[in-house]
Amino acid sequence: MAAKEITYVWKGTKKGQKAQGEVTGDNPTILKTQLRRQGVVVTNFKRKPQPLFGGGGKKITNADIAIFTRQMATMLRAGVPLVQALGMVAEGLKHPNLEKLVKEIEEEVASGTPFASALVKHPEYFDNLYCSLIEAGEQAGALETLLARVATYKEKAEELKKKIKKALSYPIAVLVIACICTGILLVKVVPQFATTFSSFGAELPAFTLFVLGISESLQATWYLYVAGVFGLGFMHKQLTIKSKKYVALMDGNIIKMPVIGDILYNGVIARFARTLSTTFAAGVPLVEALDSVAGAAGNVIYENGINKIQEDVTGGTPLNVAMRSSGLFPPLALQMTSIGEESGALDDMLERVATHYEGAVDDAVDNLTAMLEPFIMSVLAVLVGGILIAMYLPIFQLGAVM
Repeated sequence: MAAKEITYVWKGTKKGQKAQGEVTGDNPTILKTQLRRQGVVVTNFKRKPQPLFGGGGKKITNADIAIFTRQMATMLRAGVPLVQALGMVAEGLKHPNLEKLVKEIEEEVASGTPFASALVKHPEYFDNLYCSLIEAGEQAGALETLLARVATYKEKAEELKKKIKKALSYPIAVLVIACICTGILLVKVVPQFATTFSSFGAELPAFTLFVLGISESLQATWYLYVAGVFGLGFMHKQLTIKSKKYVALMDGNIIKMPVIGDILYNGVIARFARTLSTTFAAGVPLVEALDSVAGAAGNVIYENGINKIQEDVTGGTPLNVAMRSSGLFPPLALQMTSIGEESGALDDMLERVATHYEGAVDDAVDNLTAMLEPFIMSVLAVLVGGILIAMYLPIFQLGAVM
């Protein structure tokens, strides 16, 4: 059994210049010797400290898997054997957990396990779709081609996800900041004015009384508001995990929202087309491909709809007819799918559909950003400006009387 490799950090000089870095191995003496051969004069060499609370370090994300896939595709296309390619990719990674994962896969493959079977052992990082495509590539003797196709798929999926997150996170962040600023004004600033108003001995304007009432309520029960926000967040998370009806209700309503709904809708269509194009081009039968597509839809309504399409296709219905019957797809996607089936170029047509709707998401996110800027200014003006007007209104009235 091989000794466990340990990461060491070093400091020293190289060609008269200060240098530092990390090396990994099981023998510190050998590692120091290797550094000396590279012209490094080591002044400090010690084991890399572990995280204080035992955390495993940075998590492996889908973006990391996309980078790994692209690097593997490049290595194999250059003619590097699979095991050697895995080792070279692992050595070049700066992500400790990803490096460890790739080395585990390398050991599995070196022992005779097929690449796809080694990936299946890590389902938290490589889903069924990924493993199925790699298996198809191994069986067809075109692993480098399939890896390149999977890498493109993962990169496009991550790019689309980032755009949708940007569209959703921007307005939410603005509203949260606006609420925090308003809360601070109501809790910290307004009470100072209330103390001043108490000495006026005159009736305050209705708007001022309204704001003072909100301030007093917030000061007395602010913890209830905070608890309510966290409670709603916790309840939403639990219902999302445990209730399929709740998830279906949320997915069905959010896709009908103005602007945001259009972005999510285009994103779902793009994911459907991109996933189906990738699997079908890899030689996966259409019925099996639709099973993978349903899981990648990202929306329960479309997941159920794609499962129904799969049943129809299994019964002999053409794909474009089954899609039309579902009522979930736009005319362009239906027309392109029909053309692809008739011409025998379904994967190419679906890829064009994916590209079109990915572009639509990109344009919509840019337009949303431009639209939100004046909206943000209006919201802040109403909230902050309204509070300031309410506080200074009695002072203006007092000045007019005097």
